[in-house]
This record gives sequence, C-alpha cells and structure tokens, in this order.
Amino acid sequence: MLRKVDKHSGIPAYIQIVNMIKSEVLLGNLQKGAQLPTIRDLQNIFDVNINTVLKALEKLKAEGYIEAEQGVGYFIKRDVYIDQKIIETIRECVSKLKDDRIDFHTAMLIFEEVWKNG
Repeated sequence: MLRKVDKHSGIPAYIQIVNMIKSEVLLGNLQKGAQLPTIRDLQNIFDVNINTVLKALEKLKAEGYIEAEQGVGYFIKRDVYIDQKIIETIRECVSKLKDDRIDFHTAMLIFEEVWKNG
C-alpha cells in the first residue's frame, strides 16, 4: 500500500518510497506491465517534494524494477513471485511476535541472526 512517508523515521524519504513500491511488487499488488501513478500523483500520495519522487524512480529504474516510457509514464518491469504460503507464514510469525510484545527492531535482529546462522 502506497502511503505518506514517515518524515521522522530517520530513513530517507526516497528510500521509503523505493521500499514501498518494491513491497507492492513482491506482494503481487503491482505486476509486470502495471503503470505507476503519475509523478504528481506520487508526490501527493507520498507527501514529498517532486525531486524526492524522481530520485526514488531513478533508483527503481537502476535496479530494474521499473521502466519509463517517454511521455507515457513509469511501468513495472520486473515480475517477482513469492509463494503465498511464505507470506502467510510470515504473517503468522509477525502475529506471534506482536502477541509476545516483541518490537519490530528486536524482531529484525532475531531474524538477521537466524538468517545468518540458519
């Protein structure tokens, strides 16, 4: 879901935008060939300066997630599929972490350690 960036998170706004769009691709909400909203619409959605949107789009282009058609707009270039079973497993894990009152940053530390040593 595309939403306003968190200007107090400490993460640069353009990186937040890149991550939101990547997430939509990974979750299957934006599929190959889908057109992104216009730059002005993205500016309004994210509530950022237009240059921030352009910087994010350039990064996504460089990483191969999107492509630009002159005068038409930006389109999803990469089709990434993640098995829905994996997403459901992650949802269950997150639910359990939240039930146990484990905060996001601690969960990420645990995930990173398990990833490295698993």
